[in-house]
This record gives sequence, C-alpha cells and structure tokens, in this order.
Amino acid sequence: MNSTPIDCIVIGYNEIPFPQYESFLRTYGEDSEAYRDLKFSFVNLDGEKLDYVGLLNHTLKLAAAGGRDHPSGELKSGDIPNLAAVYLTGFLRRCGHTAQYINLFQYEKEQLAAYLAEDPLCVAITTTFYVVNQPVNEMVDFIRQHNSKVKIVVGGPLVANHMRNYRVEALESALQDMGADIYVHEGQGELTLARTVECLKSGGSLARVANIAYFEGKELRMTPLVPENNSLDENFVDWRSFPGVELGSTLQTRTARSCAFKCSFCNYPSRAGNLTLLSVDVLEKELDSMMALGYVQNVVFIDDTFNVPFPRFKDICRMMIRKKYPFNWFSYFRCSNSDEEAIELMAQSGCKGVFLGIESGSPTILVNMNKAATVEKYEKGIDMLRRYGIMTFGSFITGFPGETQETVNETIDFIKATRPDYYRSQMWYCEPGTPIQLERHKHDIVGEGFVWRHATMESLEAMDHLDHMLLTINESIWLPQWSFDFWIIPYLMGKGISLDRFREFMTGAHKLLALEIASVDDQPKKALQREYLQQMVEAAGQLK
Repeated sequence: MNSTPIDCIVIGYNEIPFPQYESFLRTYGEDSEAYRDLKFSFVNLDGEKLDYVGLLNHTLKLAAAGGRDHPSGELKSGDIPNLAAVYLTGFLRRCGHTAQYINLFQYEKEQLAAYLAEDPLCVAITTTFYVVNQPVNEMVDFIRQHNSKVKIVVGGPLVANHMRNYRVEALESALQDMGADIYVHEGQGELTLARTVECLKSGGSLARVANIAYFEGKELRMTPLVPENNSLDENFVDWRSFPGVELGSTLQTRTARSCAFKCSFCNYPSRAGNLTLLSVDVLEKELDSMMALGYVQNVVFIDDTFNVPFPRFKDICRMMIRKKYPFNWFSYFRCSNSDEEAIELMAQSGCKGVFLGIESGSPTILVNMNKAATVEKYEKGIDMLRRYGIMTFGSFITGFPGETQETVNETIDFIKATRPDYYRSQMWYCEPGTPIQLERHKHDIVGEGFVWRHATMESLEAMDHLDHMLLTINESIWLPQWSFDFWIIPYLMGKGISLDRFREFMTGAHKLLALEIASVDDQPKKALQREYLQQMVEAAGQLK
C-alpha cells in the first residue's frame, strides 16, 4: 500500500481481447465493411481465429514443443509504456498531485484493483486509440465494481469526436453510455485534468473548472472552453522518475504536438492546434534519461511528421550521432521532405525503420488528399531509404473521393515498383470533422464511417479492391493493423526477434492471410496451412 494517498490513477490502453472484438464486429455481418476490414488482421486455424500476436505466440509454442530455442514469455500487443499515461502521470506529479499509471488494462487488473482499494480521488482514462465507447465501458464497469465512490474522468480523441459530431440529446446519450463522471473536452487536456484533481481534493465546484462536461442529475453541464498551450519543454518525460518500475526495452516519445500539414482525410491538426516543437536540447535530456535506465534498446518517435521542420530533424540526428546513444529508433517519415544527407544521418544515428504515410500511388488522389507530395518524391525516398538499410512500411488508403479502378491500379503498380518492405492499405473511413467533409456536395459523398458512397466508388467496392490488392502484390508483405501495427517491430526486437526472423514469420503469415481472403476451400486450405505453419515454426526456432 502507498504511504501517500493516490490522487489519480491514469489508465493507458484497453485492447479488447480479440475473440470478443471479432464477435462484436461479426454482429454487423461477415460481408459488412467493418468485418471485412478486420479480416485483414487474423487467420482461422482449425476454427480458432488468431490475430497476428496470437499467431506468433502459437508459432512459438509449436517451436518450443519441438525443442527449438525461442523468446520466453507471452508476447503482448501494446506491451510498451503507453506514452499518454506516462506523460499525464508525470504532468500531475509536477502539479503536486500523487499519481500512478496502469499501462495495459487487460493484463494489470489486479494492480488496478489494489490501487482502487486505497480510495483514490479519481481515475483518468485516456482514449487515444478508441473509435467506439466499448473499451471505456469495460473499464468503467470494472472500476465501479471495485470502488463505487471514485470519480472517473475521461478525455482524449474519443470525447473530442463525440463533442464535435453530436448535438444535445445525441451527445448526452453518447456520454451517458460511456458512464464516467467528468469528461475533458479540450484538445490537450492535461492542465484541465490537473485542475479537476485539485477541485476534487479541495471539494470545490466543478463549474469553476474550464473545459469539462459533467452531469448534474440528468442535465449535462458544459463549462467554458479555454484553450491550453502546455509547454513541451517544461513537461518532457524524465524516464528515471518511475523508480521500481521495469519500463521495458522499447520506449516511445514525441518531439512535437500536432502536424504541419492539412491532409483532407485527417482532423488531427484541427484538434491539436498549431505545430508545437520540443527543443533539441530538451530532447537530448529525455534521451539521456532513457539511456540512464541502462536497458533501453529501441525508441519510437510518434510525431506525425518527425522530419518536419527539416533543418531541426537533421540537428536531432546529429545530436544522436554525437551522443552515441545505444538504441535503435523508428518514426513516421515524409519522403517528400527529405534528401540523401538526411537519410545518411538517420542511418548513422540508429534509425532502423520508418512508417511512410504514402496514402496513394495515384497523382490524382494525392491532389484530392492535399498530400503536398508527389509519386516521384515517394519513389526516390523509398529507394534512398533502402540503400541505407532503413526498413520501410508504406501505409495507403483505398476508396478516397475520386478513387477509380484506374487510380487503384496506379497504387498497386506503385507498390510493386517501389517494393516497401511492408505495406497496408485500408478502406477510406468517412470521418466527420475532416476537411474532405467540406466537399461532400462536390464529390457526392453519402454516408459516414465504414459505409459510404461517392461519385466514383462505394465502400463495398473499395473492399473488393483491397482483397485484390492483397492477392496481387507479392513484392511487399502485408502488415495488419489490429494488434500488429508497425510499432510492434521494435517491441519484438526488444524481445530478441531480429528483423530477418520477423520477415520470415511475416512471409508465412502473409500466405496464411491470403488463403483467408481468397476463400480457399476447406480441405486444400488446411493442407496449405500446415505447410506454411511448419515453415514458420522452423523459422521460429531461429528467432533468438
């Protein structure tokens, strides 16, 4: 038990167990867009539906049963410190509050229950990766079962989306369904959380705290919106400030808030405000704190555009070269804002892989997306990254307004020609609040979310194109989204899985997934599954 009462418990991430999530989406119909989208992330082995983490754990168990060496322990998606939870915990502590964080709700329920038994003032739930209330509902129910008095505060993108997309009764219904006590509706929100905690400690009126919503009886109260502008330099994460906590070999951080670009499919810049940068000197202090831990092997920079501004990016690389940090690093990267000097500096400073938000191989669609990039710059950038030994993952969108069979073929041809190490394309998600929504009439856009149509395509047609894409492209390996996004790679490296062994596993997984998407008949499918799985098991014996 803590000697000092806990003011706030911060919960990082709740990934609903895959069987539960698969069952939930299947209620929409196996031919629905939402379920077909999920099908790109799992395989069915003898009736057991395994996401890619489950498939990898299954492969390792088979390897162990055969006496082969392999990494020990269960591999978990998201098993690196959740940056939002770590950052908020540090911020609250700087404000004079006592705070603890839970990283993965599904695996740390016992610890959360122990904290709740100490009667904390509140629990803060972050929502960075949620598009529906379901993960929040589960956590709220758990918290209520273990402590009926504690106040529950929810903030982040899910709340912001509800505030932006719903009005009056619909908003009230969405928040009531979530089941919390207080909702933070400011884009940053950390200062609002700190002031909410202070209000709860002092017994003051919530009406005096800006940027929140709460219910009085059945009536929803909204306090005035007062935009925050929290300093990144003053609030960087000192990773040494979590004594007694084994943070793991892979950490993530950010050096900027918001994005310098205005892509028409993305609402992040409008939510996050103007681009704000961490100074290179302060980043050096944070990386020093990581190095001081003595066990960090990989660092993930989660900035939407790490190499913007470009001169600053080169300064960061030079700083890391000068400091001779012992870890590898990974980041988002814009090929359209680069040159060979930068890529050489990246390689020298320890960069092992980049996430490329390419979105399309069609010049027409890139213009529609307001991507401020050209196919030629992407081609040149991927080629340079390959020459310097930096792994590439290309992310694409299929079905954006203006998409046709011809533009899809241009994207397929682009992937075949440039051969990024890994790729994924997802159907365009018609999200309210994105800039393209201002052009609904121009593009004849009808519907939202997974179900839509516009002047040149409709959502089920886009899913058909994705099936064709996966079955057609052999020059690059599909990397799914559910539980296995690009950031799984540094996590697995920290567990002793090399990039070469990872590629061998992914090659086999790609073959297994193609059997699912092609709807191969059961008997030949099982024979091929056994063949591919045996190849993966043999590779797994060399994983360490």
